[in-house]
Amino acid sequence: MTDDETPRLAELREVDQVYQPAEDSHLLAETVADEVESGATLLDVGTGSGYVADVVSTESDATVVGVDLNPLACEQARARGVSVLRGDLVSPFRGDAFDVVCFNPPYLPEAPEGVWDDWMEQAVTGGEDGRAVIAAFLEDVERVLRPEGRIYLLISTVTGVDAVRSLAESHGFKSTVLAEESHSFERLLVLRLWSH
Repeated sequence: MTDDETPRLAELREVDQVYQPAEDSHLLAETVADEVESGATLLDVGTGSGYVADVVSTESDATVVGVDLNPLACEQARARGVSVLRGDLVSPFRGDAFDVVCFNPPYLPEAPEGVWDDWMEQAVTGGEDGRAVIAAFLEDVERVLRPEGRIYLLISTVTGVDAVRSLAESHGFKSTVLAEESHSFERLLVLRLWSH
């Protein structure tokens, strides 16, 4: 690549640094809103613009809190009316705090040509195999769930459905597929996870 090409490629990069609602967001939001009981306490991990948290809160009357590492995402979620904390995954929260945790994780494998190393890259890329952030989430999420708590996890076939379910099993969670949609290059699924 020449120096002349570099600015042109940079112009093609999305300037928005907060993940905006897309097919995966809509599928997760609608699935969770249909499942969550009124009065439940729910944590939306990686809330981004706050779209999923807002839909679930509005449609289910659950008490919803969002968390995101990106300060720009926290600002957008707050502007949408979502209560949000800045933090990494579930680390800011005490034990047994939530009935439900939902997460639309960064699940795309890293591109072979490298990464942009910005907030948007962190919002969509889940490491070499797309499962690094999911693995970190599964390490600690049970701590913040109340007994009988549930997790709703959005995944993609590009991340490896069986591999994610095996990873969940290795952390003590059973799983079932609640919803799925096919798109041009992937199938999106919402898994419900619960402790054995």
